[in-house]
Amino acid sequence: MSFLAELKRRKVFRVGVVYAATAFVIIQAADIMLPSLGVPAWALSLIVVMVILGFPVALVLGWALELTPDGIKRTESVPAAQTGHGPAPALLGKRTVLASALLVAVGVGIGAGWFLRPAAESSRESTPVASADPLAVVETPVTSPETQSIAVLAFADLSPDRDQEYFGDGIAEEILNALVRLPGLRVAGRTSAFYFKGRNEDLRTIGATLGVAHILEGSVRKQGERLRITAQLIRSEDGFHLWSATYDGTDADIFALQERIAREVTRELQVALGTGEDQRLVNAGTENPDAYALYLRATDIFNRRDAERYEEAIAATREALRLDSGYARAHSRLATLYFLWSAVAVPERYEALTTEAARQARSALELDPSLAEPHAVLAMLLQADRRYADSADAMQRALEIDPNDLTALFWRASNHCLVGTIELCERELDHVLMLDPLLPNALGWRARLYISAGDLATAERMIERSREAGLRWAGVSAGWIALERGDRATAQAQWEEVHRIFGAGLTPEAAMTLAAARAGDEQAQERSRAMIDDYLATSPARINGLVPLTLISIGDVERGLEVFAAHPTPNEALFLSEVMGTRWYPDAWTSPAFPAFLRKTGIAEYWDRFGAPERCRKDASGDYQCQ
Repeated sequence: MSFLAELKRRKVFRVGVVYAATAFVIIQAADIMLPSLGVPAWALSLIVVMVILGFPVALVLGWALELTPDGIKRTESVPAAQTGHGPAPALLGKRTVLASALLVAVGVGIGAGWFLRPAAESSRESTPVASADPLAVVETPVTSPETQSIAVLAFADLSPDRDQEYFGDGIAEEILNALVRLPGLRVAGRTSAFYFKGRNEDLRTIGATLGVAHILEGSVRKQGERLRITAQLIRSEDGFHLWSATYDGTDADIFALQERIAREVTRELQVALGTGEDQRLVNAGTENPDAYALYLRATDIFNRRDAERYEEAIAATREALRLDSGYARAHSRLATLYFLWSAVAVPERYEALTTEAARQARSALELDPSLAEPHAVLAMLLQADRRYADSADAMQRALEIDPNDLTALFWRASNHCLVGTIELCERELDHVLMLDPLLPNALGWRARLYISAGDLATAERMIERSREAGLRWAGVSAGWIALERGDRATAQAQWEEVHRIFGAGLTPEAAMTLAAARAGDEQAQERSRAMIDDYLATSPARINGLVPLTLISIGDVERGLEVFAAHPTPNEALFLSEVMGTRWYPDAWTSPAFPAFLRKTGIAEYWDRFGAPERCRKDASGDYQCQ
């Protein structure tokens, strides 16, 4: 008898087919059931490996053994009536043997998962949630990912002209904003998730870096009005695709497509929506696709804090409002853009820009009182007017509406620095960076605090990351690190670059002169004093914040405090973030001019209501004295 005929007689081919079919069913069932049993995800991988390894074993068993009424026997000893020339019981016997083998494989996998689970859980529990290094969450995972956690990566632009990057970013951000509102689902911050755009990183690395169990990635292809969106939901631990879909449509379908993607993702993650099926997850705020596209273009500039393009963003948003005058989110974004522009424009434009910012914020709230962003803008405008207590109330209203609004959370943290409550500022900045470890402004502010506390190494890593993320004023901190290390030339170069960004209203040579003065050049300090005298003699309605900051830094502490208290600035943070928000200027806090400075700027009133820093106490006259 030929070998092939013998394989057929012993039903080895049938054994292989039965084994493969049964294995497929078992693996699919395990994939569904194991998570609900609390078994670690790697147990499924172990089952798959064991089933594969068991396949050749099953073929050998199929060749050699048969389950008979008298027990398991070698095939050769089984009568012909019970083997290849007899009816089906022989195959049934082989199936029974194979099923037993498969169940053993499954049992070993599940048992290993249960047996090792306590050790794994113990390891997770012993791993600190927070790290002494705030960048640890970016560089290495500090905890195992939660099952219901996700990062939404920027959608790749596959359009023929590669000119739809802002559109892909906007779609991904809208889906992210919808998911972040769902109870029980942790969503990685936008800046951190978008950091990986174009880097071609392995998805498992991204998941481990962001500490998420799932990743949503996709692409956008737009040609004329035709639109194709693809999306894939991936388990980050092993790269397994849980769900993928392709959607074709036109610009007018964008809102429905975003809603479908968000809902299908939540279903796959088994997250309770907490809403009726008729309530939308993704609310673009308009039904006009052209207005929406313009809003996304402006939002891209806002997210980058690209000050040179603020006018372009404002023009795009105004065109969106021309197309849809009831577009509340466009009014809100316009308010934010006007406020940000006021901080870098020439002081003469400050009043007009902030007035328009307030008007747009109120228009947005009239159309949609549920928006958080307009309240946050109004809070920042109050802070700019030195009404710190009122600003805190307005910011609290914004966060009551949307506790996850990272811009509002960052602004609240930075405002604590402006009024000198440094420890609270540190804690809230750490919270912001826990939610979005690569938020550029938060990295920049936190780096300054680390420098002033003497931790230059951590600050330096933060500065590097903030620059990678697009922070333009990172030279503020880099200059201080250089100065701490005795490198005055580098400190001057770093500060000169920053002064050019924030030097609106000053002469062209002021950036270099003031930077050299702050770096310790005595001749530049004398020139700076003369330059400042000439500048103040013009009686500007609002002065550039670099003026009093330079006076403080070159030792003219009392004059610097008095100049700032007497003159509002278009960018209060330029001065207060360093003098009040760091530990760099202890002489300012102990200066005889400090109590009057606190009263005139409104900081004393804020301390009266919310509490003063621990090192400050009221004296018999009611003034705050600080150590």
